[in-house]
Amino acid sequence: MTSNITVSLGTHTIAVQHENAVVDQRYHVAGSGPVCVVHPGGPGIGWDYLRMSELERSMTMVYVEPVGTGASGRLADLRGYNLTTYTHFLHAVLEHLGLPRVMVLGHSHGGFVAQRYALDHPDRVASLVLYDTSPVTGDDFWSTAVANMERFAQRHVVEHPEVAGYVAGLTGRPEPSDDEGATEVLRRISPAYFHDYWGHESDFAVGRNALRMYAAPAWGEGPAFDVREELPAVTAPTLVVVGDDDFICGPRWARMIHEAVPHSRLAVLERTGHLGHIESPGKFTAAVSAFLTAVGGVAS
Repeated sequence: MTSNITVSLGTHTIAVQHENAVVDQRYHVAGSGPVCVVHPGGPGIGWDYLRMSELERSMTMVYVEPVGTGASGRLADLRGYNLTTYTHFLHAVLEHLGLPRVMVLGHSHGGFVAQRYALDHPDRVASLVLYDTSPVTGDDFWSTAVANMERFAQRHVVEHPEVAGYVAGLTGRPEPSDDEGATEVLRRISPAYFHDYWGHESDFAVGRNALRMYAAPAWGEGPAFDVREELPAVTAPTLVVVGDDDFICGPRWARMIHEAVPHSRLAVLERTGHLGHIESPGKFTAAVSAFLTAVGGVAS
């Protein structure tokens, strides 16, 4: 059943108690219809790369601007940029919205947050979209990503010599205050996040140049992410969406989630990388809309 509570459009800031401090948490509301709370990836990427204008035509999208990025607050201790913190702030946004249950969509690292949130607060999640994410990180996850990036570089280095430095860009970590350097690296390696960036460069270049990366969240500390054993406890109807050519959170990891979460649906977007809502917006929107129709709404 869809809620009658109105979520105000525009940009909002709430004050969230976190340990011994009060930290600003920003979020942005666009569109109309059932409410979907969206957590972007990174950690540290500016939220607006994840604007989903097609979904905004039929849904009220609440985009979280994670702490450590944009106009949201900063943590005094860099080690605090971890999954527990992001889950805490996501819960604060949901509490502030006043909706008993909503759809939660998490992309990439935001999918880690969404999985953790659905496990910790099952009563608040009406439905769940896990988009280009994984149930686990660690050595195997990262070695696979690096190997995929190396193959990408080998395929394109003749026509685009700059890709020779993409692996170093993926594995490096900027100084905590070097937002400009982190942004430059993200923009430089971003073609690897598409199935065919250069074939559609005129469409994607503006978005590439608008990407923003904040360095401090990369310094967070916490245990390696691994919810594989917990995922059978997810109770929310779940859609797992993945690009078939996503080098970092590809079909292998999506299938792990799909096989573990009871009654989940899997949508594999063909000829698509890590940013399906940009590269294949029609396919992405159709997958989410079909899921929404099947589960009968997202907020109650």
